[in-house]
Amino acid sequence: MSEAARNDTVVPGTQDTPAAEQVCELAPSGAEAALLPDPDSTGPRADCVLCGEPTELPADHPGSTLCPVCTWQQAQRIACSG
Repeated sequence: MSEAARNDTVVPGTQDTPAAEQVCELAPSGAEAALLPDPDSTGPRADCVLCGEPTELPADHPGSTLCPVCTWQQAQRIACSG
């Protein structure tokens, strides 16, 4: 099958959208899923271990919890360390 024909292939049940234009979001792996907040959880939220602000994670979440701002700052520090 040629490259042009492959890009114009229509996947059934996708309202005539060519396969090349479709984007599938992968499900998070076990480690990534543990870091994502659970939208169905209720109850108290854990405080950030660096600044004390509430996080998106429940209080019984294992490990050190960081608020979104501190998570971003930690990621910048790690990315810039050479």
